[in-house]
Amino acid sequence: QVQLVESGGGLVQPGGSLTLSCTASGSIFAIRAMGWYRQGSGEARELVARVDRGGTTDYADSVRGRFAISRDNAKTTWYLVMNILTPEDTARYYCWAYVTTQSRQHDNYWGQGTQVTVSS
Repeated sequence: QVQLVESGGGLVQPGGSLTLSCTASGSIFAIRAMGWYRQGSGEARELVARVDRGGTTDYADSVRGRFAISRDNAKTTWYLVMNILTPEDTARYYCWAYVTTQSRQHDNYWGQGTQVTVSS
């Protein structure tokens, strides 16, 4: 019904940068909020950054000041710019959206995840 497709993960050296992108498609009436979560090996999935329909952003303390979330004008593609990466940022990153569908159902949707590995 609703699909989220991510891109942009990979291997980067400590101190480097990466940009992730996520595009939503399908039976979308409105995206109420969008963002990024991550899950390290053996760890729980955690919020990285999110932005709501009004543009209010929220960041995990561990990434504030280094990561930035943004979206396009159509609000169907959003990005995570990650700077000054450290090995602790190594995880699988998932894009997320809280969507109202064309049938006026509300639900959370997830992308398939993209691996980010920070290593020298």
